[in-house]
Amino acid sequence: MSGFGFRITDGEATPVGVKEALDCTADLVWVHLSTTAEHGQDWLRDEAKLDEYVVDALTAAETRPRCEAVGEGAFLNLRGRSHEELDTSDMLASVRIWAVKGRVFSVTRKPLIAVAEVEKMVERGEIRDPGDLIAAFATAITTDLDPDVASLGDQLDDCEEQLDANRVFELRRTVSKVRVAAIGYKRFLSPQRAALEKLAALPGDWLADDDRLHLAAAADRAARMAEELESIRERSALVHETLTDLRAEQIDSRSLIISIAAMVFLPLTFLTGLYGMNVKGLPYAEEPWAFDAIAAACVVIAVGVVGYFTARHWFRR
Repeated sequence: MSGFGFRITDGEATPVGVKEALDCTADLVWVHLSTTAEHGQDWLRDEAKLDEYVVDALTAAETRPRCEAVGEGAFLNLRGRSHEELDTSDMLASVRIWAVKGRVFSVTRKPLIAVAEVEKMVERGEIRDPGDLIAAFATAITTDLDPDVASLGDQLDDCEEQLDANRVFELRRTVSKVRVAAIGYKRFLSPQRAALEKLAALPGDWLADDDRLHLAAAADRAARMAEELESIRERSALVHETLTDLRAEQIDSRSLIISIAAMVFLPLTFLTGLYGMNVKGLPYAEEPWAFDAIAAACVVIAVGVVGYFTARHWFRR
């Protein structure tokens, strides 16, 4: 288990150890833990004296964004980008936050980009109470995610501009990656919006009016990103269908050329096969001009078949 703590009084933040933070008295004491081990759970239960339900929520292996009022405090689970490359089925790392007047405990299992940004805000004196800290987390997470969601839309725009039957396989791989990422993000952003809206509406004097406004703004931004991701997913499906149609048209065009070639050579193969039989009685087999006549007949037949298909516009794409 690793972590850090801050004691904040009148906006002035002082770093403290995790154990020392429990005995601090200040406007706000923030303790952040990075742990996947059981002793993190033991510390929260035995040293921090948190409720069993809160401890289980802070250390659960599988989580989704949610908000719950517990006693005089609130539990909040948010999802944001990580420095590490995560599995495509779980693309965002979680931060679990327990907040009550004067104290905030946060726990991560994977390194979260937003934690470093919030820590800088604390050091700059921008955080004064639990509401400020939670609003900072919500804002940092959505601000970090926004360019990534916009990048997915830009990649899809490029694919739509480059639609070409000769680049089907390359474009399909890109569209598939964009679609998987959009589905993975939307899975968490929709409930995250609901969690932030619920927290902003919770009663309690530890959430100031400006904190509620910041949370509502973060929820609105999450809702906008969720809508954008839904649009990206639908557009990805349409682009994928278009690429499939282009590939089918390319196959049909090539099959048509092969069929025409077969039709041209079919009568020629029959004629040359017939006169290639090693039997007696073939007409004009002993004539010196027979080969030239058969070759000329093959040319005439081939030109006639090609001319027929040309007149029927079979060579047009």
